[in-house]
Amino acid sequence: MWIADKWKDYELIDCSSGEKLERWGSFILVRPDPQAIWNTPRINRYWNRRDARYSRSETGGGSWDKAGLPESWSIRYGELSFNVRPMNFKHTGLFPEQAVNWDWAAEKIKNAGRHVNVLNLFAYTGAATLACAKAGASVCHVDAAKGMVAWGKENAAVSGLAESPIRWIVDDCAKFVEREIRRGRKYDALIMDPPSYGRGPGGEVWKLEKDLWQFVSLCAGVLSDDPLFVLINSYTTGLSPSVLTYISESIFTSRFGGGSVSDELGLPVTDSGLVLPCGASCRWEA
Repeated sequence: MWIADKWKDYELIDCSSGEKLERWGSFILVRPDPQAIWNTPRINRYWNRRDARYSRSETGGGSWDKAGLPESWSIRYGELSFNVRPMNFKHTGLFPEQAVNWDWAAEKIKNAGRHVNVLNLFAYTGAATLACAKAGASVCHVDAAKGMVAWGKENAAVSGLAESPIRWIVDDCAKFVEREIRRGRKYDALIMDPPSYGRGPGGEVWKLEKDLWQFVSLCAGVLSDDPLFVLINSYTTGLSPSVLTYISESIFTSRFGGGSVSDELGLPVTDSGLVLPCGASCRWEA
């Protein structure tokens, strides 16, 4: 398991009975987590002294109880800063387990011995974009949600990277890749975090299990002749990391050489000493 254990401004304090107790900077949040199915005793006092809690509704969705919480606040990871805020569907705008991938991508870029162009697809609020830019890469950040791209620009500003070579693109990722192929534009590294389910601008339905192979195959067409790495993330429950490895080996290793490795991502739990699994990633490198 790849464990994001270098955080100072984030902490997974405890998890039990389908919820996790987290510290985001100086604020304590309780959020649902489908992996925390054990019913261990909730001894930590912060379960009852939280600043906010997201509760699921029996009819779908849910809501925040966040009377004492500001609209947004900043936290740091290394040299990067991020604005976090409670959103619909329990999210905060940041997936802290991904920090282990930010570090890996940054090291690959720093050690490449050449300038690196990165394409970040389904790029959300830009944490991976900023990690790559801070390491010296040029980055093209693509997400279909205008608000998420604007949030990414906010994060770039608070991280001191507002003037970095980042292209901020609001577009459907597949259609953008198709156009980049027609334009002959190439990238040395590729990051993607495709959703489990979604709809395109024309109402097209995306299901990761059905569409991931075709999408990853398409993306191979924007890689340069000497690519550095590809990172594929998945939060689809039941999708084994080895499935990502097979896809990556079949598409990238067969064409460029190198090799792929996949594993679960995890966050250390302070109170128990265990690690909470948080999705899966596949890393291909030349």
